[in-house]
Amino acid sequence: MTAGPGHPHAPAGILAALAPGQRLVADALGTQWTGAGEELYLVGGIVRDALLRRPLPADLDLTTSALPERTESLATDAGASSIFRIGQEYGTVGAVFAADRERVVAEITTYRAEHYPDDTRFPAVRFGVSLGDDLARRDFTANAIAADPRSGRIVDPFGGQADIAQGVLRAVGDADERFGEDPLRLLRAARFVAQLGFRVDRATEDAMQRQAPSLGRISKERVLAELTRLLTGPFADHGLDLLRRTGLIAVVLPELIPLAAESEAAQRRGYREKDLWDHTLQVVQQAPPRPPVRWAALLHDAAKPLTRGIDETGEVHFFGHERVGADLASRVLQRLKADKATQASVVRLVELHGRPTVYEPDWTDSAVRRLVLDAGEVWDDLLDLAAADVTSGREAKRRQAADRVTQLQQHVARLQADADLARLRSPLDGDDLMRIFGHPPGIWIKRVKDHLREMVIDGDLRQDDAESAERIAREFLDRAEGA
Repeated sequence: MTAGPGHPHAPAGILAALAPGQRLVADALGTQWTGAGEELYLVGGIVRDALLRRPLPADLDLTTSALPERTESLATDAGASSIFRIGQEYGTVGAVFAADRERVVAEITTYRAEHYPDDTRFPAVRFGVSLGDDLARRDFTANAIAADPRSGRIVDPFGGQADIAQGVLRAVGDADERFGEDPLRLLRAARFVAQLGFRVDRATEDAMQRQAPSLGRISKERVLAELTRLLTGPFADHGLDLLRRTGLIAVVLPELIPLAAESEAAQRRGYREKDLWDHTLQVVQQAPPRPPVRWAALLHDAAKPLTRGIDETGEVHFFGHERVGADLASRVLQRLKADKATQASVVRLVELHGRPTVYEPDWTDSAVRRLVLDAGEVWDDLLDLAAADVTSGREAKRRQAADRVTQLQQHVARLQADADLARLRSPLDGDDLMRIFGHPPGIWIKRVKDHLREMVIDGDLRQDDAESAERIAREFLDRAEGA
């Protein structure tokens, strides 16, 4: 299927979306390949994002009829400054170009078909197939669109443009087969939902539910990478709820099963009790899209179902859920093989997430300092998490919680200003002054030091400028003696 001239994403629009350097490289490659009688197409995410008018990746992703050795030769003739193999067994060649003062990398992969001889995620590859065969092996229709790098002509055998226009994520061909080939595609589906705001078509979502157990054979590092991309997406709440609906959460984040189950349990218990799953999704969505903050937002209340209790008045409480939640967060991130810095940051944020929201103006300076010291390097993230952790439907309650965080920030700013002021010193201390003037100790030292410190505070004297400070001190004492 080729876009017509009246289509909102007409062919020329694909090329117009490229950066100037990318366009130059795409045209040079297309010209070289055409002259050699080979096919070459832009493919995958760069075409999808151009159609969506999203920011494009820096690298060009292309597919070709040429075998890898031929690709290396053609790319060199097209002006590549260097060539490197990315995955020889999969037919991918990397070529680096300097164009329009830009460094452009083109990843060019030979058309291939794949089959999976066993349960491994590594396919057996067969070259010498057509463009249609190559597009047929891809995961979702939105990613199975190709575009000519010179004319922008679109090849779309699976209706990807229509799915993009409708915001639908649909597997190419048989969804069970696509997910069976590489179970990581199950998480990629949820990640694309989180990044693009698409909905998953019913047949694809049903297949995700059936294939969910197969995700268990994917390495923890790959799972962590996809989950982090999901969490930092602009529609992370939709991606997370897809994990819940399809049962994928039980495979990749089993520690959250009680939290997800609370959604239905809270509805059964009635309106007085907050839906913890829905609250968690809102907090994730409201938090800044930085990985430690989003991970902490996801896990901050994960221990509440484990600590739930009811007092004699019928009020629900979750005593100690912060501490239990910090332990849970540590187990999750260790199991997923997150780096130590991320583990430490998220655990600290989960442990402290409730403290900023109970701030009162009568807190002592020492109490505020203790909280800042406890937070350490995650202080700014903690305030952002605390601000996001306000999801009440009542505006007055939201405003009151936001005011607490603001007042805490102001208290800390005042303490910081006081600390900065306290660090300002006269360039000359008492010993310096007694040595310079030959006078014994006395009130005169305090008066001179106060005068010099005031000049430092006003910016009229550098704290390390002892030479100027001595001259000013002499003038000050001369005036004092003359008076």
